[in-house]
Amino acid sequence: MIVDFHVHSNASDGTFAPTELVAKAAKGGFAAIALTDHDNCDGVGELVKAGKSFADATGVSRPRCVQGIELSIEPGAGFDKFHLLGLNVDPTNAALQAFLKKVLEGRNARNERILENFRRLGIEMGESIFGYAHGEVLARPHFARWLMERGYVASIAEAFQKYLLPESPRETRCYEDRFHPDQEEAIAVVHRAGGLAVMAHPKYWRRYWKETGPEFDAARQGLAALKEKGLDGVEALYEANTVDENIGFTRLANELGYLKTAGSDFHGANKPTIALGMPVTDAFIGPFMERLG
Repeated sequence: MIVDFHVHSNASDGTFAPTELVAKAAKGGFAAIALTDHDNCDGVGELVKAGKSFADATGVSRPRCVQGIELSIEPGAGFDKFHLLGLNVDPTNAALQAFLKKVLEGRNARNERILENFRRLGIEMGESIFGYAHGEVLARPHFARWLMERGYVASIAEAFQKYLLPESPRETRCYEDRFHPDQEEAIAVVHRAGGLAVMAHPKYWRRYWKETGPEFDAARQGLAALKEKGLDGVEALYEANTVDENIGFTRLANELGYLKTAGSDFHGANKPTIALGMPVTDAFIGPFMERLG
């Protein structure tokens, strides 16, 4: 079975429209695909509509199209980065809409600081940068693509390394941190919107785990604490994981009683080495699919 519960469209920092993503998933024989754009649900209506074009004889969409979102939230003491997937959410839910308004205000304030940092370096982006965001959310990949297309860097990866990471060189660093909502608040909002709250790419929970590999004892302790806060699942299979990391996070999820998902973090041309779709077994993904209803 092929699924993908972590996909981005051009409603945030991906390059494919939701309709195109559904068409690719249908052609690939996917059982399910979730649109999880950053801090917005702008593309999910198009996703669901496109799914109806690939309905089977019973009227059920093939692939199943899941309304989702990806939220950057407070990582917790001792950790660096926590992205929360809200899967099967109702985008019209009032609590979710109010929450996203607050998050968007935080994003916009951070983007203004990034733009000012570029001005300090003599790089004036002006209004042209906003044309790179097809939805309301302007994100770092949009800054990176602007820089690449104007010859400041040779690639999106170089733009991130030189300008847009916390560890970018001090003389060129334009990165700014932004508002991160409280863990319990974010999980509760996902639940109020009818969704399941899943930790995305746990290998990035501590920044240096990307190079050294996860410390599973620390991850176990942190995930056990999040279970008490209402977290439902873990993205145990992730495109950038090693085999050992997939095994390790699957084992942790099983030990702690978490649902397990699989995601590629597909962004289209903005992350060209990442392919859409994750192969899974029925035994692995079955409990999560059942919870989706």
